[in-house]
Amino acid sequence: MNIHIKKDERPLGQIEFVERKGAGHPDTVCDRASEELSMALSRYYLDNFGRVLHHNVDKCVLVGGRSEAYFGGGRVIEPMYLLLVGRAITKVDGAKEVPVKELAQDVTKGWLKKSFRFLDPEKDIRVDTMIRPGSADLVKNFNSANGVPLANDTSFAVGYAPLSDTEKLVLQTERLLNSERIKKELPAIGEDIKVMGMLKEGGIKLTIASAMISSQVKGEEEYMEVKREVTERVLDLSTTITKSRVAVDVNTADNSKEKNFYLTVTGTSAENGDDGQVGRGNRANGLITPFRPMTLEATAGKNPVNHTGKIYNVTAQRIADKLVKEEPRIERAYVYILSQIGKPITEPQSLYLEVQGDISEDKIKSLGRSVAEEELSKLPTIWKTILDEKLFMF
Repeated sequence: MNIHIKKDERPLGQIEFVERKGAGHPDTVCDRASEELSMALSRYYLDNFGRVLHHNVDKCVLVGGRSEAYFGGGRVIEPMYLLLVGRAITKVDGAKEVPVKELAQDVTKGWLKKSFRFLDPEKDIRVDTMIRPGSADLVKNFNSANGVPLANDTSFAVGYAPLSDTEKLVLQTERLLNSERIKKELPAIGEDIKVMGMLKEGGIKLTIASAMISSQVKGEEEYMEVKREVTERVLDLSTTITKSRVAVDVNTADNSKEKNFYLTVTGTSAENGDDGQVGRGNRANGLITPFRPMTLEATAGKNPVNHTGKIYNVTAQRIADKLVKEEPRIERAYVYILSQIGKPITEPQSLYLEVQGDISEDKIKSLGRSVAEEELSKLPTIWKTILDEKLFMF
């Protein structure tokens, strides 16, 4: 098996930029819409045909609407428009046609209703599809596997572990502000939250863009109080994650003199001109990390059976996590995997590991190969894990 392992001595940088686009960000909405549709299609295929059929619904765009938001209220003037694009099997051996469009609309409106407290999926957004059957060569490639699926694409994936303090703080900050508990305590906080973290000179600075629900804020004074609460909650959280000094800025584009504040009717900036697209947001680990290895591959919406753009990213992360967990002396692990279309998914073109820590190179190579081979052997059934556990952090 083509596995390469190297002990890496490079120190972690003293500067980091880390970003997370939260659950209500237009790009994250697109990622989730694609992934939820892929999972719904997979389950439909399983229930009706006994197996997951070929599909890739990994293209989606969210066209911003128009709204009017003001302290104490507001309205959506023109709804947002969500278009799901991709390829999927729509008919099998004379059976009834797969209701792709209806499935997409029902599934999307369902999770939108649960995820956005102030967005009406029937009025505030239109959900549409342009999904066609897949190309003959890719469908045949998908169906030709005998036991081990054949790679749907030539693509590369990356994973690394563990997260730095900056990465943990950025991730947990968005999760905190979008948690059920915080929404009950501070209902004015919308779902569209973006967190940018910067590590510099030993300190971490967070810049948070937090959409506010206009109907839940009576005026500027109350708005500013919510911002202060957000700052205090995040600073409290930071003490559980890092010993570094932490500074927090919230909605820095606000301008009191110009009466300009980050107000939304529905909780997302997509209601008034901001647009979204699959692949422009968080990577498979829920973060955007330019100081770490990254891939531009969008995992969302790709089929979980043989699209290496999805399953190799999951596997790379699993290998990295397992190496760090099983060997405490490993400080950092980086994993890179490259596929080749038409080849068994268990046989990547290359799997490259870089490991840092006070450990011998022989031990690293032995453990690295063992863990990598074990995780690669699980690839033929990884789709079950993806469907059961919803691995991606939207």
